[in-house]
Formats: sequence, C-alpha cells, structure tokens
Amino acid sequence: MDTDIMLFGRVASFGINYGQVANNLPTPDKVLELLGTLKITRTRIYDTNPEILKAFANSEIEIIVTVENQILSQLNDPQQALQWVSNNIKPYLPDTKITGIQVGNEVYTDENPTMFQYLVPAVINIQNALSQLGISSNIQVSSPSSLAVLQESYPPSAGTFKNDITETMTQFLSFLSKTNSPFWINAYPFFAYKDNPNEIPLDYVLFNPSEGMVDPNTKLHYDNMLYAQVDAVAFAIAKLGFNDIEIRVSETGWPSKGDSDEAGATVQNAATYNRNLFRRQMENEGTPLKPRMRLEAYLFALFNEDLKPGPTSERNYGLFQPDESMAYNVGLSAFATTSNPSTSISLTSSATHNKVNKYIKFKVIFVVYYLHLLSILIKIKIH
Repeated sequence: MDTDIMLFGRVASFGINYGQVANNLPTPDKVLELLGTLKITRTRIYDTNPEILKAFANSEIEIIVTVENQILSQLNDPQQALQWVSNNIKPYLPDTKITGIQVGNEVYTDENPTMFQYLVPAVINIQNALSQLGISSNIQVSSPSSLAVLQESYPPSAGTFKNDITETMTQFLSFLSKTNSPFWINAYPFFAYKDNPNEIPLDYVLFNPSEGMVDPNTKLHYDNMLYAQVDAVAFAIAKLGFNDIEIRVSETGWPSKGDSDEAGATVQNAATYNRNLFRRQMENEGTPLKPRMRLEAYLFALFNEDLKPGPTSERNYGLFQPDESMAYNVGLSAFATTSNPSTSISLTSSATHNKVNKYIKFKVIFVVYYLHLLSILIKIKIH
C-alpha cells in the first residue's frame, strides 16, 4: 500500500462520509480493510445498506446510518417507524456499532421546501421506536441540513433561519435539546467561492493565512469561512431560544476536479483544504463564538462516485479512487515527522482528545513528582 496512506493512518483517524453512488466501488469488506489501514474509526452512510452493516460487524468502526428522504412521509406513522427500526437497525446491534440515525439528508431545499414538514414527526417516531425496542441509549437521532435553511448568514451574528421554516425548526430544535442530540450542518465554503471567486479570497476559504473578516456586531475575528458558516447557524439557533445544542459538520470537503465554470475545483485546492482542515482538527479548535467546544466534522468523501448527477465536481470529492489509490496527496506525511506515531485523532469525536489530555496531565504530574523525589534524594546524599 502507498507510503502516504500508511503515514496517514499513523497520524490520525478521520470520520468520513462513505457514499455509494457509483458502480465501481470496492466491496464493503475491502472498504473496511481500507478504513482499518487508515485507522478511521467513524463513518457515515446514506442508507442502511445491509451488506455494509453486516461487513462492519465486530469491527472498531462506529457508523451513522441514514433514512432516505423518499420515505420520510411514511415515518409520520408510528407503526411504520417502528417497523423501519425493527428491520434496519435492531438486527445489526450490538455487533455493528450504529451510533446515529440521520433522518433524511438536507430535507429542506429551495427546490422542494414541502418535505421539511415531515421531519419532526419522523424524528420523534424514530426516537420512540428505538426506546420501545430498548435500543435508544447509544444512538442519537438527528438530521443534517444544508445552509439553505438560513435566511441570512453574513456576518455570522446576522444568522437567522428562513421565516417559512421557523415554526418547524423550533420544534426540531426542541427535540434535539430534549434528546441531547447535535444539530448537523453540511457546510461547503467551496460553493461560496465558486459562485463569487472575484469577491471571496481563496485563502480565506482554504484555511490559509489571510486577513479574514471581523463581525461588526460581535467583533469576533474569522480567519476561515467554515467557522463563520457554523457560527451563523449557532446564532440562528440562539435566536430561537436554544443555547445548549452542539453544532457538528456532517459534510465538508473540496472537489479535485470541476467544470470550466467551477472556479477553484482543482487537485491543489482540494489537498490544501483537507490538509488545513485536518490541521485545525489536530489543534482541537472551536469556532470564534465557541472556542472551547471542539468543532467536530465529517469529511466528504471517502471515494469519488462516478454515478452522482450534476456538475463534474460532484463526482470528484473523494480522497480515494474506486481502486483504493489516493485521488491526490493530501500531504499528511508531513505530520508524521512532528507527531507521535501513536496519536489517534478523530474528526467526529472529542472523546479521543479528552483521553489524550488526561494522559498528558498524568505525565506532567508524574514528572513533577519524580523531580521532587529526586531533589529529596540529592539533599539526603549531600548531608
């Protein structure tokens, strides 16, 4: 296997989206081997593919599954929700580590805003079904939104949800607050840059050093667009009266190829974005609004997917080609010379960092104690 892949595995463990809109992907058991080699511990799929759920049994992979958008209306019926959980979740537990259910994906869109009305009944019924079957304790129920849910997003403090979904969004946020579940957002600075490359600095969207921007209302400084997008969502949530809901990024990434009108879709920019995102994750960063809460993010995506519709960029977000070769060099080998080879960092959980911090704290205490003891022995010897 490629040396960079091995170094990639030694340095960090990514949470990553495992899309399957392709006809040439490796079998799930091969994907499991790849994830294991990379020490990736968390992934998200866009359905409840039984082949994947079976292949991932008795592995270290934690997996988030998805209820497809087209069946959301059916889940308004509690009995159908119970049947869905009975068929698609319960049979794989506890061997397969299903840790989350995403009820739909980008349920609200400008093209089809009506589907959003099914979200709240669906999440409530799925949650109740999990409880009824006695399997709710380790599974969080939520739903990822796109930035289309925002009426305003700039500056971040102006963040507000669209008026026509405020009532439903309030109900959804109430559900998340009661169940202690996160609000997931699909956030792509690439889209903003592609639409306005002459006005938006490329360095700002790629996490490169830049002047960034200062929110005139909060005076908070943003040196990258992703954090600004996340904080815009945080402000929108707060304006509806919720301050205890964690925001996580369910998708972010950068395409390595695009059409002639897709500014910035290059191998170099994709490598830079993902490398810089990885570096920020290693530094355990939060956003300017919530600097002490590490921003958790899933990278999109594991593979290039050849059957995805739309512009060329849609088929070129993968870190890997379907033959498991790297689509481009993310440059992670550079971290191997400065990082502990045993370091394991996940883009999707702060638990690893908590353990690392506790371990470091223990080592510091031990060293201080050792030096103190040594000084006593030296004094005894002198006397």
